[in-house]
Amino acid sequence: MSLHADAVQVLNAWNGPDDAQEMLRRDYLEVLDREPEAMWRSCLPDHLTASAVVLSHDGSSALLTLHLKAGLWLQTGGHCEPQDRTLAGAALREAREESGIADLTIDPVPLLLSRHAVPFCGGGTGERVTHHLDVQFLAVAPPGAQAVISEESADLRWFGPGDVVEPSDDDVRRLIGSARTRLRGTPAP
Repeated sequence: MSLHADAVQVLNAWNGPDDAQEMLRRDYLEVLDREPEAMWRSCLPDHLTASAVVLSHDGSSALLTLHLKAGLWLQTGGHCEPQDRTLAGAALREAREESGIADLTIDPVPLLLSRHAVPFCGGGTGERVTHHLDVQFLAVAPPGAQAVISEESADLRWFGPGDVVEPSDDDVRRLIGSARTRLRGTPAP
């Protein structure tokens, strides 16, 4: 199965937790139906990406990276690569690369979707702004995991539930909350 086919299968099987997420799911599927190259950064103006919020084994901390270009604390993630066979696999690869933690495990069911403008990713002067159609997953670190900053990050840090994550955005806070809920095995509110 191709990565494109996996993305279609994953998104067809996933139910958005609210109307906005369900609308995004349908939008992603429309892009996949229309664009055979939707999994690659060369597909402009919009393409799918995969990310994972990394939680400690007990869910008490979330590992975030201070993204060099965006200047925000974000979950690990990025563009799909030719060797990726699944969206979850792409998210896991990115999480391992950006966290330095080799023994991460990933939940193959998406947590949330996020469509966000990325002005530094394609789209030259006078062109439409590129959007990442991000499929967001949960990755869990083993006990005692030590994160190692990569060249893609300005910083890498574990954040607890009461820690202030600035600069960031509401999408990251919602993603962390959804991941903690999933890890505890309780339904999202």
